Parts: sequence; structure tokens; C-alpha cells
Amino acid sequence: MLHQMDMRWPHVLQGSFISATFAPPNVLRRVRLTSLHERLRALNPEQLRGMSRGIEKESLRTSPSGQLALTPHPQALGSALTHPHITTDFSESQLELVTGVHTSVQDCLRELTEVHQFVYQAIGDEQLWVSSMPCPLPPDEAIPIGHYGTSNVGRAKSVYRMGLSHRYGRRMQTISGIHYNWSLPGLSNDEYFGLIRNFRRQSFVLLMLFGASPAVTADFVAGQAHGLQALGEQTLYLPHATSLRMGRLGYQSDAQSALCVSYNGLKGYAASLQEALTRPYPAYEALGIRDEQGGYKQLSTSLLQIENEFYSSIRPKRVIHTGERPLHALRERGVEYVEVRCMDLNPFLPVGIDGDTARFLDVFLLHCLLSDSPLDTPQEIAALARNQQAVAARGREPGLRLERDGQTVLLMDWARDLVKECASIAEVLDALHGGEPYQRACHAAAAALQDSALLPSARVVKAMQQNPAEGHVAFALAQSAQTREIIMASTLPSALQAQFSEQARQSLAEQARIEAADAQPFEAFRVDYMAASHLVV
Repeated sequence: MLHQMDMRWPHVLQGSFISATFAPPNVLRRVRLTSLHERLRALNPEQLRGMSRGIEKESLRTSPSGQLALTPHPQALGSALTHPHITTDFSESQLELVTGVHTSVQDCLRELTEVHQFVYQAIGDEQLWVSSMPCPLPPDEAIPIGHYGTSNVGRAKSVYRMGLSHRYGRRMQTISGIHYNWSLPGLSNDEYFGLIRNFRRQSFVLLMLFGASPAVTADFVAGQAHGLQALGEQTLYLPHATSLRMGRLGYQSDAQSALCVSYNGLKGYAASLQEALTRPYPAYEALGIRDEQGGYKQLSTSLLQIENEFYSSIRPKRVIHTGERPLHALRERGVEYVEVRCMDLNPFLPVGIDGDTARFLDVFLLHCLLSDSPLDTPQEIAALARNQQAVAARGREPGLRLERDGQTVLLMDWARDLVKECASIAEVLDALHGGEPYQRACHAAAAALQDSALLPSARVVKAMQQNPAEGHVAFALAQSAQTREIIMASTLPSALQAQFSEQARQSLAEQARIEAADAQPFEAFRVDYMAASHLVV
């Protein structure tokens, strides 16, 4: 069961993400096809119909006044350890809502909405904070770490989070986002890694189009050097920022900055991660595993405790077996899907994402797959990091230039070219599925690049400027209250309500079963799980 600590894809979906019975010819193996258009035309229609996605969406629970909810994970939502669709992320107050795997964008978003409906009905007068950057927070030590019961796997999940709190601070961990899990049948490891390399080169477009976190509460960065500007007394922001979540205030780590992970293939990627997972890091060695009272501070003293501690805008993933390490699963059975991790919550959308966004992601990921993907280098990896920081903090700044192939180019020129290339992919998908939803998504993206006032980050700044005295908090609180009303106004069908309630009951029973079956002392369990031998095939 430890896999539930190491990944967020629900355990009930093991083996169901991609059907092993269908593996059409891999388009990128056809070496004679040299252009994106030729590769697109060569895709098997059934392969495109098998394109799958799932969504994981994090949100803080707050009081009606916008304070972090310090209540335990509601019993009505079931067990955060074993529920297939409702769990917690870092904090006990940070819900994570997980859909199943869908070949239809509409079905995926419908399920995400239904999970929201059930959650809102179960949390009383609390609400979900709609911004990626958190609500006003209590002191660091008062932010509750996720609790998963008394089993070894449940304790390990909490100890891992305790390690995160020591290494990075609890405040950073309360930042929330959306993960978009995507797959296409029949792809090889090399094809997935080619996609990932291109995604890392071009993901600045996603920060531009969908970044929605240009501001934070002033107390979030208290005592830190931040370089932000004041907007009223309670808000700090950058006027042209797109996503502070993906910049220096977000999931960043000085310790991890020394990592230069290559995405040129599974072997090299796995070797880089294994090194980070097994080599002791001096600062974490000094912290130690346990305190003087015997309480646990972290799972290990290595640079990464587990695979998910590695911060990346996209990850190669594989559904894992019970007790299996993710790195072992990747090495043994290969990449099964990619996890896109750079998407902010859109505070103007009831569930943080909509069909246009999801369909643009589909098209964008296909573009990354079908385009030429040269091997990366340490120099390019460093340039990509600089590009990400620039777009996160200054993406809407007129004339901003990014690094590409040793030269600098205008961000907007590059972005518009990419969206234009995506349009031909959208046409193919619409011809396959009917209607024009993919083309509409690309048209909306092009329009937003043409008029930056349409971008979510610009809309957030404008809304805050209308009430600068309260800024980020007032804006996010108003949007959260409005979202709660929208979700609650639509009643969940009684059959679905009963289904969710039964899932909650079963998850609690499953947690109790796991706890009753534990016979191994926790320390022995921890040592065994952290053993380097579990990382290799």
C-alpha cells in the first residue's frame, strides 16, 4: 500500500490506464516522416481515440472567512489513505480530488465536478480556496500535516510530509495546483521522453496562457527576500507575473537546484533519480531521522526522500503495484503516462479547469510528441530553468525575450508560432471526434496571446486592483464563496450520492483492515522500504 504515498493516481485504477491489448505502430519510429504534419497524418485514428487523461486537483479547505481550516479531514469523505477519489496532499487541510481515466474530456470534467459536489455537501460551511497561492496561514508549526492513520504506510506518508516541512517549510507546501495525467496508446519510452523534452522547452506557453497566481498574501513571504511589489497593505505581486507558483516562491529548492536531471532516456533519468534517492545530503544528515524523543523528522537523509519529492513541471509515470517503488516500476515496465504539473488553479472556473484548457493541453502534448526533439544538454537545462523563472515572474512584460538554441527570441513570437502549429493538430482531432471544440480551444489561446487582458493572470491583477486595500485575500475569498454557491446549486443525483458515500465507507473499512494487518515495527518497515535494492530491477 505504500504506493499511495509515492503517487497520486488512485490504486483502484492499477492496470487500467492504457489497455495492453492495443498497440498500434509508433509514429515516431517511421524515420522517413520528417515534418510534424506528416507525423500527424500517420497517426492511427484508433490511437488518437485512445488518448486518455485524468485530473488531480488540490485545494485548501478554509473557513467562511477565508482562514485555513484546522479541522481534521472530514469523516464523511472517507479515508485519505485509501479513498480512490478524495485524499489530501501535504496538509490535513489540503484536499486532493482525483478523477479516473477518461478518453473523453467531457467525461473527465463531469466526474471532477461530481466529486466537488460530494465534497461541498460533506464539509459543512467550509469552502475550497480557489487560488493556487494560499489563504492567510497560521504560524508554520500550526499548519496541520496530513494524517493517514496508524498503519505503517499511513505513518510513512505523514513522516514524509514531516520531512518536507523540515526541508522546505510548511507554507510552501500549501500551494495548490492541478496535475493533468495524459497518455497515448502504443508509445515507447523514447517517444515519451521526446515529448517530455519538448514540453520542458515549450511549457512557457502554458504559464502564459493559464498561469493565474501573480500575487500572494504579504504574510506568506514574511521574513524572506522576495522582490515583490506591494498592492495595498496585505498583498504582494508582480505586475507582469503569470505564475508565482512556478517561480522562485513556489516549489523551488536550493538543494535540488544542484540536480541536473537529463530527460534523454529512461536509463539516464532513472540513474539521476537513484543518485538523489540514495546519496546522503549533508544538511539532511545533520537534521537526522529522529528527534531526542524518538519522533520521526524525515524518512531518510538523502537529497530526495522518495521519488515525488523531485520538483519538475512534468514527470514520466507508471501505475505501481502494492509496496513497489515508482522508480522500480518505471525501470521494469516503462513509462505509462506523463503527469503535467505546471497548471495553476483558475479562480474564475468552478473546478479550476475547463474544457478549453484540457483540450489545449491535449493538443499541446501531441505537438510536443510529434515535433523534432533533440537531446537535451546541461546548458539547455540551465537555460530552460531561466526561461521558466522569467515567464513566471515577467511573462506579460512587453518585449520579454527567452533563450532558444543559444539565441534570444521574443516570447510572444515564439508562443504565437507554437499555438499556430497546434491549430493543425486541433483540426485533426475535431475531424475525428466531430464538432470544433479543439479548434475553439486553440482560437481562445491565440486570442489571449493577442490581447493579454484576457489571460487569467491579468484578470486576477485587475480584480485585485479594484479592491487594493484587501487585494489577494478579498479577491480569492469572493471567488471561493461564489464557486461554493455554483457547485452547491447543482444537486448530485441520489444514486451518485449513495455511490460516493459507499466509497467513503469502504475506504474507512479498508484503512482499518490495513491497520489490523500490520505486524512489522515501523522502523523495520521504513528501513526496508527505503532500501536501494527496491529501486532497481
